[in-house]
Amino acid sequence: MRVVVIGATGNTGTSLLPELAREPAVDSVLGVGRRLPGLDLPKADWAAADVETDDLGPLLRGADAAVHLAWAIQPSRDLEALRRTNVIGSERVFRAVAEAGVPALVYASSVGAYSPGPKDRGVDESWLTGGIRSSFYSRHKAQVERLLDRFERERPETRVVRMRPGLVFKREAASGVRRLFAGPFLVNPLVHPRFLPVVPDLPRLRFQALHSDDAGAAYRLAVVREDARGAFNLAAEPVLDPQELGRLLGARPVRVPTRLARGATALSWRAHLQPTPPGWLDLALGVPIMDVARARTELGWEPRWRAGEALLDLLNGLRESAGLDTPPLLPDTGGPARARELTTGVGERAGEP
Repeated sequence: MRVVVIGATGNTGTSLLPELAREPAVDSVLGVGRRLPGLDLPKADWAAADVETDDLGPLLRGADAAVHLAWAIQPSRDLEALRRTNVIGSERVFRAVAEAGVPALVYASSVGAYSPGPKDRGVDESWLTGGIRSSFYSRHKAQVERLLDRFERERPETRVVRMRPGLVFKREAASGVRRLFAGPFLVNPLVHPRFLPVVPDLPRLRFQALHSDDAGAAYRLAVVREDARGAFNLAAEPVLDPQELGRLLGARPVRVPTRLARGATALSWRAHLQPTPPGWLDLALGVPIMDVARARTELGWEPRWRAGEALLDLLNGLRESAGLDTPPLLPDTGGPARARELTTGVGERAGEP
């Protein structure tokens, strides 16, 4: 089996490729990224391509499965640039998959595609995927779900799988996560439980997470299992809420009004102190809790990391400025003293070479 992974150099891709290398059914993997990494992985070759502009057909010809992971979080202040990558880029990937006659397509959707839903019970994959309107990430994920609906109607012969994970964490993604969500002013050594005496207790702050290695395992199963079709929720136990976060960090939950938290996020974003607009908070508070029974029963997937362990792994990586030798995850991508991040306006441009 030959597998092409588009967007292979990021958080999930760098966990998926080792999983595919260990899979006996997989003979070769082509990892595609906008810029070539320095990683050398078994069974893997690399190619540079941009989903917005490059011809993806030659990379996909002869593939038995394609995995589409490419997605942009920054620049958060240029929504048209994000749409070109996330929505138009995804449409170009799907068209190239169809034209190349690839038999299977696995797409990285997200819990963020879901419409607002309950926090006191899990919803299955039939929950509406209309997104959270104030979040560009959620809107784009919902729009791509509609593109995939059309793709499935037009190409019923193609096996299509939609993976909908919660937050995906690992130590090696820490530098990339900091750049995308916290920005250049985060002092890494302060990301330690002894410096985090309290956690905000916001109404509806309940979210799900999993380790990137477990996400990679789920994607591998979706690739190699020929009976896998449709959507799969992915998350580890337990659900993370202020009480569980307090237990993990030895911190005290302190009630914070949602309006105050959103206002502070919006103010710091407008002041260019951090790159995350308030729509991300709306997303966290709005999306439902997911039921992951289908992934367990039909894929045979079982996460090895608990949700809290995955979060702590990321926090350990933040303190140590951990990363990998790929452009999105390199610790020094922001330049000396994070100068490149500052000169790009903290969310004005991607902040990467």
